[in-house]
Amino acid sequence: MISSSIYTNEDLGKYPEGIQKALEYLMSRDFTQMEPGTYAIDGKDIYAMVMDITTCASADKRPEIHKKYADVQFVAKGREMLGYAPDIGDLTVADGKEEGDIYFYDDVGDESFLIATKGCYNIFFPNDIHRPGCMVDHPGKVRKVVVKVSMDRV
Repeated sequence: MISSSIYTNEDLGKYPEGIQKALEYLMSRDFTQMEPGTYAIDGKDIYAMVMDITTCASADKRPEIHKKYADVQFVAKGREMLGYAPDIGDLTVADGKEEGDIYFYDDVGDESFLIATKGCYNIFFPNDIHRPGCMVDHPGKVRKVVVKVSMDRV
């Protein structure tokens, strides 16, 4: 997992090409002015999902992983808390869908939480269990963008 902000002016050249493309996309748009939906960046290899969510208690969200895509999760407006735990192979996937590339765990141990605010991004790879959309103090509205990057491009 990598956590940072588009406001840090970091050198994107240190990231793989697919992640660079995702971050460049996030830095070049005002997502508060876009309609929710899916936007192609580079075909099915890299695409963005713009969404409006309402955060909720972490107990109401299930930890998840993706096997075919890395997630670059970005907050355009609002704040959310995200859970994170490394997948070290000692947990069993409770259910999932290969078609949607999403697999859920019932619970994870040693989970850490971080707060993402406007401009923050978190990159989750296949070994990064994550629990997005959790509330900070109370439920809140968040404009969020998730850029999916095929692992073939990472």
